[in-house]
Amino acid sequence: MNPKIKPEHLGRAAVVYVRQSTLGQVEHHTESKRRQYSLVDTAAQLGFASIGTIDDDLGRSGSGLVERPGFQKLVAMVWQWKRGRGALH
Repeated sequence: MNPKIKPEHLGRAAVVYVRQSTLGQVEHHTESKRRQYSLVDTAAQLGFASIGTIDDDLGRSGSGLVERPGFQKLVAMVWQWKRGRGALH
């Protein structure tokens, strides 16, 4: 167990945000995508009971010129958790 992860952390939900900037990366850099998704297994091995994945932004640039609904979802979830009303869905 990682000494930085305390029991109170494991009671919270973990979220893996998966993103690649272009459709070419999604199609050709499959190892990167596989490694990002494998973080779900890593979170489970660390002891997180509730783990979600947000992958709505595959193939969307982070340049600010393209909307990223997955990132917006992630920010909204963090905001709700900070206010004590968050739930993983």
